[in-house]
Amino acid sequence: MAISLLAGMLSSMPVRAQQVSSQPTTPSQPAPSMKDQMIGKWELSTTERSKTCVVTLAADAVPQGFRLELEPGCGKALPFTKEIVNWAIRGLDIVRLQDASGQSVIDLTEVESGIFEGQRAGEGIYLLQTLEAARASVRPMDQMIGDWAIVRGNGNTICRLTLTNTETSADGFDVYLKPRCDPAVENFAPAFWRLERGEILLMSRRGETWHFEADDNAQWRRVPDSANPMILLRQ
Repeated sequence: MAISLLAGMLSSMPVRAQQVSSQPTTPSQPAPSMKDQMIGKWELSTTERSKTCVVTLAADAVPQGFRLELEPGCGKALPFTKEIVNWAIRGLDIVRLQDASGQSVIDLTEVESGIFEGQRAGEGIYLLQTLEAARASVRPMDQMIGDWAIVRGNGNTICRLTLTNTETSADGFDVYLKPRCDPAVENFAPAFWRLERGEILLMSRRGETWHFEADDNAQWRRVPDSANPMILLRQ
């Protein structure tokens, strides 16, 4: 009696409910790992991109990490790359370029989407970004060398200066002011410049920095902006 009652209950269940319960569930696709996201061609460079090296990160396992390839000329542009043999992920978010024993040559962490930053003691900061992004978004430093004017928003020129390609020990290049600059510029006294993440940086010997960002009018405007802006114009 009990068995026939149970059979009747099962046969009266909605067909849809039986079908749903019998269908296998499809697992969601896992998010790409950090290692997977790093596979491909990257540019390792100084912050102003005056020295660059193309690095290909591969997925092939090798002792201590994964295979990489350095383009010819990397050792001349960035001498420390001569020590790099392979690469690895350390912790949750560190990309390590390392020697044959697995010791770090440089560790890089993501500071912006797709842009990694690392520092070597006594040498300065280096950037790692995809080769495509580096070549598409960053202006060649050679285009910046030459004579410039700093003008106010009303068009009045307050200073003329020259950006050179003469390297300094401050991870930048010499700046020369021309006579009769506005006191605001003379007091700031820019001595060095460099390109960094798409901005022109003017730096004083006191460690102060002015940032200039390209705007929609192909001008370089000091940021943060103000009611009486400063604009760098190529002469």
